[in-house]
Amino acid sequence: MTRAGSGYTEAMRAMVLERTAEIERGGEPLRLRERPEPEPGEGEVRLRVHVCAVCHTELDQIEGRVATEVPRVLGHQVIGTVDACASGADERLVGQRVGVGWIGSACGRCKWCRRGEENLCPDFRATGCHLDGGYAEYMTVSARFVHPVPEPLSDADAAPMLCAGAIGLRSLRLAGMKDGQILGLTGFGASNHLVLSLARILYPESPVMVWARDAGQREQALELDARWAGDTHETPPEAPDAIIDTTPVWMPVLAALDKLAPGGRLVINAIAKESADRDRLAGLDYERQLWREKEIKSVANVTRRDIADYLRIAADNALAPQVRALPLEKANEALRRIRFGGFRGAFLLEIDAN
Repeated sequence: MTRAGSGYTEAMRAMVLERTAEIERGGEPLRLRERPEPEPGEGEVRLRVHVCAVCHTELDQIEGRVATEVPRVLGHQVIGTVDACASGADERLVGQRVGVGWIGSACGRCKWCRRGEENLCPDFRATGCHLDGGYAEYMTVSARFVHPVPEPLSDADAAPMLCAGAIGLRSLRLAGMKDGQILGLTGFGASNHLVLSLARILYPESPVMVWARDAGQREQALELDARWAGDTHETPPEAPDAIIDTTPVWMPVLAALDKLAPGGRLVINAIAKESADRDRLAGLDYERQLWREKEIKSVANVTRRDIADYLRIAADNALAPQVRALPLEKANEALRRIRFGGFRGAFLLEIDAN
């Protein structure tokens, strides 16, 4: 194994999910633990983690909607420096600043991997879900699934881009937008606030309409050049040709279908929806909400290309998310704020920040 630097310790700090349960307003679902530093296996590298952004999917893991074997170190928007490299991995990675997203590995052989749709691979393994992630001082990952971070991007800028940004780019691609068509965004957390900035670059003639439950998020959308922002059931001045949904519940999906233009496409960007809300789909009114050649498309994970492309676009266009940084041991606070509202942009955990 190849290493860089010195000063290694035998233990590291990590925020660990030890059991799944509903998050309460004063809850502490993750525990700060001391764990052995991981050693990379065949084809893997180890990262000294600088920062890790917090994602709503981690709430789904904690509350049991996304199956996660425990104990598990969460976190899949990781920026760090490669400090060790096992056999089968490129030794030139040692010392490089890289990012790791939700896609932690895929088989590389199936029909989906061969055509660049590794997000659909039956052997897809997710960082922070099937593999320990970045809510820790060190983590290991396949060398094939790390991404060099372009120099103009700071750690804080790049971390939310590895999931919130990359999945937003994939959502835009699946929306099938043409410049000049109207884009709708329902929900305005970490992902859709990056989608809006990205859409202004890729589709400069397309007005953007935003639905958000939180008045501060609606205000943020207008500051980021949305044409209109309203509450979930409000009607925008023009019907969107495509809508991207990033909410954790079903009600905004039905509301969005009401507002979607004929021939439009609704893209649902979520791994799971809250179970208590599932019966709302029984209220789908086919003639009003889905007829007239409307479509519904789901987003499943991300590919390496999505991450690499987003990082390049962001570096070339000086994109930067709105982030609030907290120390690693405050991960529970960030998760509670995302769960119960009252936040803008993305939360970031500083672990060994530059």
